[in-house]
Amino acid sequence: MKSISIKDETSSGKILRKISLQFEAEYITVKELIATRIQVEVENYDNNLESYASGLVMPTNLEGRLNEKQPPKIDIEKQIYTALDAFKKNGFFILVDDEQVEELNQKILVDESTLVSFIKLTPLVGG
Repeated sequence: MKSISIKDETSSGKILRKISLQFEAEYITVKELIATRIQVEVENYDNNLESYASGLVMPTNLEGRLNEKQPPKIDIEKQIYTALDAFKKNGFFILVDDEQVEELNQKILVDESTLVSFIKLTPLVGG
């Protein structure tokens, strides 16, 4: 497995959080990157409810879910769809080695030296 480090940043460059993702392939697409990130965030949510509050996509009514004894599961497919749609509509953008990627089918080298930044421009709500 190869890992890639991801940073969430503001448009001014402030780092909000860092995560690491694992991939088997040497190259992945932007779509695979986003989908894997969402899957990892949902898994983290299942293990630690508060952790999802800083994820890429904010599930609708998350605050209400935080107060429930048995919060409902997040629909991964709906979250992935929301994130992919937001990427296409410039709700956030992704920099790979300080260059913006613009297409979901664009290839990314999975390597520890590859620098990936997600820059959110608007809050992403869905699911």
